[in-house]
Amino acid sequence: MKIAVTGTRGIPNILGGVETHCEELYPIIASMGYEVTLIRRSCYITANNKTDSYKGVNLKDIYAPRKKSLEAIIHTFLAVLYAKKIKADIIHIHAIGPSIMVPFARLLGLKVVITHHGPDYDRKKWGYLAKFALKTGEKWGVKYANKVIVISEVIKEIVKKKYNRNDAHLIFNGVNIPSKINTTDYISSFGLKSKKYLLTAGRFVEEKNFDLLIKSFSGLKQKEYQLVIAGDADHETEYSIKLKKLAQEHHVILTGFIKGAQLNEIFSHAALFVLPSSHEGLPIALLEAMSYNLDVLVSDIPANKLQELDSSDYFISGSPDDLQNKLKSKLSKIQINRNYDLDSYQWPSIAVQTCSIYKALICGDKGY
Repeated sequence: MKIAVTGTRGIPNILGGVETHCEELYPIIASMGYEVTLIRRSCYITANNKTDSYKGVNLKDIYAPRKKSLEAIIHTFLAVLYAKKIKADIIHIHAIGPSIMVPFARLLGLKVVITHHGPDYDRKKWGYLAKFALKTGEKWGVKYANKVIVISEVIKEIVKKKYNRNDAHLIFNGVNIPSKINTTDYISSFGLKSKKYLLTAGRFVEEKNFDLLIKSFSGLKQKEYQLVIAGDADHETEYSIKLKKLAQEHHVILTGFIKGAQLNEIFSHAALFVLPSSHEGLPIALLEAMSYNLDVLVSDIPANKLQELDSSDYFISGSPDDLQNKLKSKLSKIQINRNYDLDSYQWPSIAVQTCSIYKALICGDKGY
């Protein structure tokens, strides 16, 4: 079976939750005997990731302008044409913005699966027209796709209530159980000590609320722990520039975008993971923190309400005072090597569930 994948910036080593999702999922699907072609956006291809394949997944680079208002829609239009050209059995479109092209793909005779990763129109960075396009993408994607996958119960309810689509398939984001490392060369280069820093990770966009975290943490005026933010902006904005300046003023450590051994080391030695977001789908960064047995503190938005967490792990979203109070409480009694049940978030199981939907679409079954 030939699967074309779009809606992602690309893989490997490209920043983003959808990108991490695809980088983990599709090599497993390819190893199961599927012919997978993942279509990447040309503006994210560098000397470090320029390749024709990745772990059995074919990679095709197609033009995309590096302009956030046009990038996804133009690239997805071209990706749909390419999927038709290679006679893909299924085109799998990730995220609601690119899903605006679902009717076009159906008109070309393609069978379409979409994965709804979250209501992106809630992100602060988008203006009126962009929000309208994202809402249209959600509506057309959910209404016209042959099969709909959602990554959380919250999104499943959105799909059901807004569009009366009762057959959406819930397949969680996944996480790999890491091999934690004892080396400290990387964290030492920042002057960090093991179990003496708080960690957060993600793109430098407003809904991550990293500025709120910096201000709340700095307000504690404690000397024992440091704050580390792993990530960067994919498009430099006024917010990302201000965030970097704020971090510098408060002696917060910014690692930039890191992967592999460096990310492993910085997670392995963190004391507490904090996620202050006002918007998420099902945050892979949180699942990664849990896989490293880190104690966590997260905003109380619906997407973060995992059954594996306790009430003490949440603070009121957007409240600097509550965040500061909960940080103080956590730092007074951090749980080292905390255990979580992550059986529901294993990539091999997620791949099997996804492939069952592909088979159902081609063979006419209901799927898993």
